[in-house]
Amino acid sequence: MQPHKIIVISGPVSSGKTSLAHNITAEFNAHLIKTREILVKRGISSTDRLSLQKEGDKLDIETKGRWVLDGLTTEVNQTKEPTTFVIDSVRIIEQVEHIRKAYGHGHVVHVHLKAPAEELEKRYALRFKGKKEISSYKKIGQNVTEKNIGELEKYADVVIDTNRCIEKDVFVRAASRISLYQKNSTGYVDVIIGGQYGSEGKGQIVAHIAKEYDLLVRIGGPNAGHTVYVDPMPYTHHQLPSGTLKCNARLLLGPGMVINVDKLLEEISQCGVERERLTVDPHAIIITDDDIKNEAQLKADIGSTGQGVGHATARKILERNTKTKLAKDIAELKPYLGNALDLLSKTLSRNGRVLLEGTQGTGLSIHHGHYPYVTSRDTTVSGCLAEAGLSPASIRRIIMVCRTYPIRVESPEGATSGPMSQEISFKEISGRSGISLGELEKNERTSTTHRKRRIGEFDWDLIRKAAFLNGPTDIALTFVDYINIKNRQAKRFEQLTDDTINLIEEIEHVTRAKISLIATGFNSRSIIDRRDW
Repeated sequence: MQPHKIIVISGPVSSGKTSLAHNITAEFNAHLIKTREILVKRGISSTDRLSLQKEGDKLDIETKGRWVLDGLTTEVNQTKEPTTFVIDSVRIIEQVEHIRKAYGHGHVVHVHLKAPAEELEKRYALRFKGKKEISSYKKIGQNVTEKNIGELEKYADVVIDTNRCIEKDVFVRAASRISLYQKNSTGYVDVIIGGQYGSEGKGQIVAHIAKEYDLLVRIGGPNAGHTVYVDPMPYTHHQLPSGTLKCNARLLLGPGMVINVDKLLEEISQCGVERERLTVDPHAIIITDDDIKNEAQLKADIGSTGQGVGHATARKILERNTKTKLAKDIAELKPYLGNALDLLSKTLSRNGRVLLEGTQGTGLSIHHGHYPYVTSRDTTVSGCLAEAGLSPASIRRIIMVCRTYPIRVESPEGATSGPMSQEISFKEISGRSGISLGELEKNERTSTTHRKRRIGEFDWDLIRKAAFLNGPTDIALTFVDYINIKNRQAKRFEQLTDDTINLIEEIEHVTRAKISLIATGFNSRSIIDRRDW
């Protein structure tokens, strides 16, 4: 078996070799090989530093440094799949050269760490204070091999001076220099966002493709409910990713998340999510009772869900000089806390597949919607990426979800929930589609507050602007049964009604994106999948 990469580390004692080796192993799922353990397996009885130095020197003479390669080869042969190996550490150039000849120069990277002598001596004194080790750093240097360890700097591919660096600095510098980060990986991010005013059916689309990913990411807050079909009853996710019940992927709530703790814990329990599966970024803001109370007027004025999301988001900005509670301050969330950037970086570096689930719809963006009839965040791809902690460069596909008839929440009494082009009635939809009015009125209620909805004709100008803002590679068109109930029986594209196919072709012209996913209803076999990816 040919390893992906072999990283050999050299440097004087206390230069940071072991820390670097452990960090690379943990971050990039590499296989760690310690030369100390190779010596132990060869039968050395004493494992103190002086004995190890002497035994290593003896083997170097007997094998001309080949014993490290022998130990590596044994580990490689016992590993089932190709991976990256990290060797901590090599002490003479012959050890490195044997490995290069055996596995090829292109697969071996030699990293040498160094620091000024006085810094190394200081580190050693701190590291081994009170421990049974060699009492003096100078005594270590009496070993001939250790005395000449600096010579390896001449032959190394990467040399890093660890002076004035903390452990993480050394790791980042080394990982970057040897191309371990995602630039050379095949990991990617797909993003699902809404193209209208929310309730486009994003949850159903996420649930359909979730099994294809290693990490599902959710941003936003509990003001957005994403409903999925879970036989025999639908389930609405308010905080967790919509694919939670459809696959075993890891779950991440990003730093831009706005969390209602009680609702999140309830959802975790209902979905049977184990602690190690879910990561909550410590910087997510927590909704308080006062946040909910302070949004009561918004419910009356613009039809807000009144979940406290906007007020909590504002506090995160305005109350930075106070003890505003974040996820890291909530005892019940401590088992789930973890840095989103670290998890995302690790996933992508290991060629992982990430699905980012956006919130609400582009027409509700606080920047690009009909202000003030908007939500409290930017709901475009750019805003979702920022809240999650992802770069646009990591994107593979952008799937924009659109309904055949866009909806908005019902207007409050004496007010409006916002402009809507060509508003029509559900009675009109019933007459066109053949779906009973009772079924429409039962189903068309908001996922979070269960309020009635307004509905309108397909808004071509809105969809063009949404396509401009999001740059979708794909469109997911939902509620095609609202065009004709016969579409519920379609399992292939050509089985859709002619007027449905005409609409699809027109949307593709306006958005310049292929309609790759078509929802014909709401059940386990209601997606026509036309993807070529």
